[in-house]
Amino acid sequence: MTAVRDSVVGELSALEVLVTPVDKFREFLRTKGLRLTPEREAVVRAVYATHDHFDADHWVSTLALEKGKKQASRSTIYRTLDKMVDAGLIRRVARVNDRAVYEHDYGYPQHDHLICKKCQKLIEFPNEEIAAVVQKVAEEHGFRMTGHRLEVEGLCSECARPPRRSHRKLEMI
Repeated sequence: MTAVRDSVVGELSALEVLVTPVDKFREFLRTKGLRLTPEREAVVRAVYATHDHFDADHWVSTLALEKGKKQASRSTIYRTLDKMVDAGLIRRVARVNDRAVYEHDYGYPQHDHLICKKCQKLIEFPNEEIAAVVQKVAEEHGFRMTGHRLEVEGLCSECARPPRRSHRKLEMI
């Protein structure tokens, strides 16, 4: 995976939930007539062991190399991530280098993202004023809002900084 650099403005700590992600996924799969296989469970546990943004290839390489034994196949990982999106456990945040980037959706507060188009840094930030404006707009249109996603693209402060120019010796005379 091309590294996805994360930054958090404010504190985005996990919320307390009554049902674990594994149990929530098991319940979701039951409604679809499917079962939670050991491979699917390994994917869910791995995803929820960290709060970093990730793409599917990260878990393909991580779960395939973990202690020399393959935890889940590439196709199982891709299908499980798609089902985790459907279950509301994770969501696709952005596309970085033509790959979908995911984050936790279950157990984390509403927040938005700034995405640097140069270095691919994702900056998470919670903002109640934005949430209030979006809610007001939804109400004005008779729209029943269940959530929102705001992704602002641009350049982070490091990438927007002008390049340092080194002076040639002749220019310094």
